[in-house]
Amino acid sequence: MGIYGNPAGLPYDFPASIDFEWDRGNSMKNDEHMVSDDEAEQVFVNEPLLVFDDHAHSRAEPRWHALGATNARRLLHVTFTLRANGARARIISARPMHRKEWQAYEKATQANP
Repeated sequence: MGIYGNPAGLPYDFPASIDFEWDRGNSMKNDEHMVSDDEAEQVFVNEPLLVFDDHAHSRAEPRWHALGATNARRLLHVTFTLRANGARARIISARPMHRKEWQAYEKATQANP
C-alpha cells in the first residue's frame, strides 16, 4: 500500500494487518460528523492513504492523522493512535475532510501516483 506523508514511528507493515479499537465516546463523536465506524476503518485499507504525525497532541502517546477514502470514495480525516505494539489502531476521531485537507490530499497523491 502506498502511504504518503512522513509517518514517523509507524510499524513497517502498517496498515497491512491492523485491527481497530473503539472508545464509545469517540465513536459517538464520529456519529455527529455522520461517519460510521466502518467508514473510518475503510480509510486504512483503500489507496491512496496520506498519514502524518500529530505533534500537537502526541504528549501522552503518539498520534497520527490519516487522510483517505472510503469504499464509496468519501474523503475522510481520521485521527488515531496505535496500541498493542502497532497491531491495533484506536480511532480518536473521524470526519469529512475540510477543503484544505482534500486539496493537500489530492496534491500529494497526484504527485506520487
